[in-house]
Amino acid sequence: EPLSSARHFGDEGAANHMRLAPSHGAPGLNVFAHGELRGGNYPERQSRRASQAVARLAGLNPTRTLYALQNEAAVQAGAFHNDVVAVANANVLLAHPEAFADPARLYSAMREQLPNLHVVETFGVTLADAVSSYLFNSQLVTLPGGDMALILPSDAQENAAAWSAVESVLAADNPIRHAVVVDVRESMRNGGGPACLRLRVPVDGVARAGINPRFLLTPERLAALSQVVEAYWPERIAPDDLLSPDLWAQARTAHAALEAVIED
Repeated sequence: EPLSSARHFGDEGAANHMRLAPSHGAPGLNVFAHGELRGGNYPERQSRRASQAVARLAGLNPTRTLYALQNEAAVQAGAFHNDVVAVANANVLLAHPEAFADPARLYSAMREQLPNLHVVETFGVTLADAVSSYLFNSQLVTLPGGDMALILPSDAQENAAAWSAVESVLAADNPIRHAVVVDVRESMRNGGGPACLRLRVPVDGVARAGINPRFLLTPERLAALSQVVEAYWPERIAPDDLLSPDLWAQARTAHAALEAVIED
Protein backbone atom coordinates (compact mmCIF):
# COMPACT_ATOMS: atom_id res chain seq x y z
CA GLU A 1 0.00 0.00 0.00
CA PRO A 2 1.26 3.54 -0.72
CA LEU A 3 2.10 5.87 2.14
CA SER A 4 -0.73 8.10 3.31
CA SER A 5 -1.03 11.43 1.50
CA ALA A 6 -0.04 14.05 4.08
CA ARG A 7 2.66 16.65 4.61
CA HIS A 8 4.54 14.48 7.09
CA PHE A 9 4.70 11.63 4.57
CA GLY A 10 5.95 13.50 1.50
CA ASP A 11 7.86 10.89 -0.49
CA GLU A 12 9.77 11.32 -3.77
CA GLY A 13 10.91 7.70 -3.93
CA ALA A 14 14.23 6.63 -5.41
CA ALA A 15 15.17 10.25 -6.19
CA ASN A 16 16.22 10.57 -2.54
CA HIS A 17 17.51 7.05 -1.92
CA MET A 18 21.06 5.79 -2.50
CA ARG A 19 22.40 2.29 -1.97
CA LEU A 20 26.14 1.71 -1.53
CA ALA A 21 27.99 -1.57 -0.99
CA PRO A 22 31.47 -3.11 -1.40
CA SER A 23 30.03 -4.86 -4.46
CA HIS A 24 26.55 -5.21 -5.92
CA GLY A 25 25.94 -8.63 -4.39
CA ALA A 26 27.15 -7.69 -0.90
CA PRO A 27 25.06 -6.35 2.00
CA GLY A 28 24.56 -2.65 1.38
CA LEU A 29 24.21 0.67 3.12
CA ASN A 30 21.00 2.56 2.39
CA VAL A 31 21.10 6.34 2.60
CA PHE A 32 17.85 8.30 2.56
CA ALA A 33 18.15 12.04 1.91
CA HIS A 34 15.32 14.14 3.32
CA GLY A 35 14.30 17.71 4.00
CA GLU A 36 12.50 19.45 6.83
CA LEU A 37 10.23 22.48 7.19
CA ARG A 38 12.59 25.46 6.94
CA GLY A 39 10.59 27.85 4.77
CA GLY A 40 11.87 29.16 1.44
CA ASN A 41 10.51 29.35 -2.07
CA TYR A 42 10.71 25.62 -2.72
CA PRO A 43 8.96 23.07 -0.50
CA GLU A 44 11.14 20.33 0.96
CA ARG A 45 9.35 17.41 -0.61
CA GLN A 46 10.96 14.42 1.11
CA SER A 47 10.07 13.89 4.76
CA ARG A 48 12.21 11.89 7.15
CA ARG A 49 9.09 10.07 8.37
CA ALA A 50 8.35 8.80 4.88
CA SER A 51 11.91 7.55 4.46
CA GLN A 52 11.74 5.81 7.83
CA ALA A 53 8.44 4.18 6.86
CA VAL A 54 9.91 2.94 3.56
CA ALA A 55 12.93 1.50 5.36
CA ARG A 56 10.74 -0.18 7.97
CA LEU A 57 8.27 -1.65 5.47
CA ALA A 58 11.14 -2.90 3.28
CA GLY A 59 12.70 -4.65 6.26
CA LEU A 60 16.01 -2.81 6.00
CA ASN A 61 18.60 -3.39 8.71
CA PRO A 62 18.43 -0.27 10.96
CA THR A 63 22.16 -0.45 11.65
CA ARG A 64 22.86 -0.16 7.92
CA THR A 65 20.38 2.62 7.19
CA LEU A 66 21.25 6.33 7.37
CA TYR A 67 19.12 9.46 7.09
CA ALA A 68 20.82 12.54 5.68
CA LEU A 69 19.33 16.02 5.91
CA GLN A 70 19.51 17.88 2.61
CA ASN A 71 21.33 21.20 2.51
CA GLU A 72 18.74 23.97 2.60
CA ALA A 73 20.71 25.96 0.01
CA ALA A 74 20.59 23.00 -2.38
CA VAL A 75 16.82 22.63 -1.99
CA GLN A 76 16.27 26.33 -2.61
CA ALA A 77 18.50 26.11 -5.68
CA GLY A 78 16.02 23.60 -7.10
CA ALA A 79 17.59 20.35 -5.87
CA PHE A 80 14.65 19.08 -3.82
CA HIS A 81 15.57 15.73 -5.36
CA ASN A 82 18.92 14.57 -4.01
CA ASP A 83 19.68 12.90 -7.35
CA VAL A 84 20.27 16.40 -8.73
CA VAL A 85 23.30 16.86 -6.44
CA ALA A 86 24.57 13.32 -5.76
CA VAL A 87 24.92 9.91 -7.43
CA ALA A 88 26.16 6.66 -5.91
CA ASN A 89 27.31 3.27 -7.17
CA ALA A 90 28.86 0.40 -5.23
CA ASN A 91 31.45 2.05 -2.96
CA VAL A 92 31.56 5.46 -4.70
CA LEU A 93 29.59 8.59 -3.90
CA LEU A 94 29.88 11.50 -6.34
CA ALA A 95 28.37 14.56 -4.71
CA HIS A 96 28.22 18.32 -4.78
CA PRO A 97 29.98 19.80 -1.72
CA GLU A 98 26.70 21.48 -0.73
CA ALA A 99 24.44 18.46 -1.20
CA PHE A 100 24.01 17.68 2.50
CA ALA A 101 23.51 19.77 5.62
CA ASP A 102 26.36 18.08 7.52
CA PRO A 103 28.52 16.21 4.98
CA ALA A 104 31.42 15.55 7.35
CA ARG A 105 29.17 13.78 9.83
CA LEU A 106 27.36 11.86 7.08
CA TYR A 107 30.56 10.68 5.39
CA SER A 108 32.04 9.62 8.73
CA ALA A 109 28.93 7.52 9.48
CA MET A 110 29.07 6.02 5.98
CA ARG A 111 32.74 5.07 6.36
CA GLU A 112 31.97 3.25 9.61
CA GLN A 113 29.78 0.89 7.58
CA LEU A 114 31.76 1.02 4.33
CA PRO A 115 35.49 1.46 5.05
CA ASN A 116 36.47 1.43 1.36
CA LEU A 117 34.08 4.29 0.53
CA HIS A 118 35.25 6.82 -2.08
CA VAL A 119 33.64 10.24 -1.68
CA VAL A 120 34.26 12.35 -4.78
CA GLU A 121 33.17 15.99 -4.50
CA THR A 122 32.87 18.41 -7.40
CA PHE A 123 34.46 21.60 -6.13
CA GLY A 124 34.19 24.55 -8.50
CA VAL A 125 30.63 23.82 -9.61
CA THR A 126 27.95 26.12 -8.23
CA LEU A 127 24.59 24.73 -7.22
CA ALA A 128 23.06 26.67 -10.11
CA ASP A 129 25.42 24.96 -12.58
CA ALA A 130 24.80 21.57 -11.01
CA VAL A 131 21.04 21.96 -11.39
CA SER A 132 21.02 23.50 -14.87
CA SER A 133 23.61 21.12 -16.36
CA TYR A 134 22.07 17.94 -14.91
CA LEU A 135 25.60 16.91 -13.96
CA PHE A 136 24.37 14.53 -11.25
CA ASN A 137 21.26 13.45 -13.15
CA SER A 138 23.48 10.66 -14.40
CA GLN A 139 24.15 6.99 -13.94
CA LEU A 140 27.35 5.71 -12.38
CA VAL A 141 27.97 2.12 -13.46
CA THR A 142 30.63 -0.52 -12.88
CA LEU A 143 32.33 -1.83 -16.02
CA PRO A 144 33.44 -5.46 -16.48
CA GLY A 145 37.04 -4.58 -15.63
CA GLY A 146 36.08 -2.96 -12.32
CA ASP A 147 36.42 0.69 -13.35
CA MET A 148 33.36 2.92 -13.31
CA ALA A 149 31.78 5.05 -16.01
CA LEU A 150 29.65 8.14 -15.53
CA ILE A 151 26.84 8.18 -18.09
CA LEU A 152 25.59 11.74 -18.22
CA PRO A 153 23.35 14.04 -20.27
CA SER A 154 24.94 16.14 -23.01
CA ASP A 155 23.83 19.25 -21.08
CA ALA A 156 26.73 18.63 -18.68
CA GLN A 157 29.27 18.71 -21.52
CA GLU A 158 27.88 22.03 -22.71
CA ASN A 159 28.34 23.68 -19.31
CA ALA A 160 31.98 24.73 -18.91
CA ALA A 161 32.08 24.47 -15.11
CA ALA A 162 30.31 21.11 -15.05
CA TRP A 163 32.51 19.60 -17.74
CA SER A 164 35.65 20.88 -16.07
CA ALA A 165 34.49 19.08 -12.92
CA VAL A 166 33.96 15.86 -14.90
CA GLU A 167 37.49 16.08 -16.31
CA SER A 168 38.86 16.64 -12.79
CA VAL A 169 36.98 13.60 -11.49
CA LEU A 170 38.37 11.42 -14.30
CA ALA A 171 41.92 12.59 -13.58
CA ALA A 172 41.68 12.08 -9.81
CA ASP A 173 42.43 8.98 -7.75
CA ASN A 174 39.06 7.24 -7.70
CA PRO A 175 37.32 4.39 -9.59
CA ILE A 176 35.55 6.73 -12.06
CA ARG A 177 37.59 6.44 -15.25
CA HIS A 178 35.19 7.10 -18.12
CA ALA A 179 32.52 9.65 -19.07
CA VAL A 180 29.84 8.64 -21.57
CA VAL A 181 27.78 11.54 -22.92
CA VAL A 182 24.23 10.81 -24.13
CA ASP A 183 21.64 13.12 -25.63
CA VAL A 184 18.53 12.56 -23.52
CA ARG A 185 16.86 15.93 -24.05
CA GLU A 186 13.66 14.33 -25.30
CA SER A 187 13.41 12.29 -22.14
CA MET A 188 14.33 15.24 -19.91
CA ARG A 189 11.70 17.44 -21.47
CA ASN A 190 9.12 14.83 -20.63
CA GLY A 191 10.09 14.90 -16.98
CA GLY A 192 12.64 12.10 -16.75
CA GLY A 193 16.34 11.48 -17.12
CA PRO A 194 19.01 8.88 -16.32
CA ALA A 195 18.60 9.43 -12.58
CA CYS A 196 15.02 8.18 -12.71
CA LEU A 197 16.25 4.67 -13.53
CA ARG A 198 19.46 4.36 -11.57
CA LEU A 199 18.50 2.89 -8.19
CA ARG A 200 19.58 -0.76 -8.35
CA VAL A 201 18.66 -3.06 -5.47
CA PRO A 202 19.79 -6.70 -5.80
CA VAL A 203 17.23 -9.34 -4.85
CA ASP A 204 17.81 -13.02 -4.19
CA GLY A 205 15.72 -15.89 -5.49
CA VAL A 206 13.12 -15.75 -2.71
CA ALA A 207 12.65 -11.98 -2.97
CA ARG A 208 12.51 -12.09 -6.73
CA ALA A 209 9.87 -14.80 -6.61
CA GLY A 210 7.74 -12.37 -4.59
CA ILE A 211 7.82 -9.70 -7.30
CA ASN A 212 4.84 -9.62 -9.62
CA PRO A 213 6.30 -10.84 -12.95
CA ARG A 214 4.28 -8.18 -14.79
CA PHE A 215 6.77 -5.62 -13.52
CA LEU A 216 9.95 -7.45 -14.52
CA LEU A 217 11.41 -6.11 -17.76
CA THR A 218 12.36 -8.80 -20.26
CA PRO A 219 13.52 -8.36 -23.88
CA GLU A 220 10.11 -9.57 -25.05
CA ARG A 221 8.21 -7.16 -22.80
CA LEU A 222 10.48 -4.27 -23.83
CA ALA A 223 9.78 -5.01 -27.50
CA ALA A 224 6.04 -5.12 -26.83
CA LEU A 225 6.11 -1.82 -24.91
CA SER A 226 8.11 -0.20 -27.72
CA GLN A 227 5.52 -1.34 -30.25
CA VAL A 228 2.74 0.24 -28.18
CA VAL A 229 4.60 3.55 -28.03
CA GLU A 230 5.32 3.52 -31.75
CA ALA A 231 1.70 2.69 -32.56
CA TYR A 232 -0.20 4.97 -30.18
CA TRP A 233 1.99 7.78 -28.82
CA PRO A 234 1.73 11.06 -30.79
CA GLU A 235 4.96 12.65 -31.97
CA ARG A 236 3.89 15.98 -30.49
CA ILE A 237 0.95 17.58 -28.70
CA ALA A 238 0.18 21.26 -29.20
CA PRO A 239 -1.76 23.20 -26.55
CA ASP A 240 -4.84 23.44 -28.79
CA ASP A 241 -4.82 19.65 -29.20
CA LEU A 242 -5.88 19.33 -25.56
CA LEU A 243 -9.33 20.59 -26.60
CA SER A 244 -9.76 17.84 -29.17
CA PRO A 245 -11.93 14.82 -28.24
CA ASP A 246 -9.87 12.79 -30.69
CA LEU A 247 -6.74 13.27 -28.58
CA TRP A 248 -8.49 12.02 -25.46
CA ALA A 249 -9.90 9.06 -27.35
CA GLN A 250 -6.39 8.27 -28.59
CA ALA A 251 -5.06 8.54 -25.02
CA ARG A 252 -7.66 6.06 -23.78
CA THR A 253 -6.80 3.66 -26.59
CA ALA A 254 -3.09 3.97 -25.80
CA HIS A 255 -3.73 3.35 -22.12
CA ALA A 256 -5.77 0.23 -22.89
CA ALA A 257 -3.00 -1.08 -25.16
CA LEU A 258 -0.41 -0.42 -22.45
CA GLU A 259 -2.48 -2.24 -19.86
CA ALA A 260 -2.86 -5.20 -22.21
CA VAL A 261 0.93 -5.54 -22.48
CA ILE A 262 1.43 -5.25 -18.72
CA GLU A 263 -1.31 -7.75 -17.95
CA ASP A 264 -0.05 -10.27 -20.52
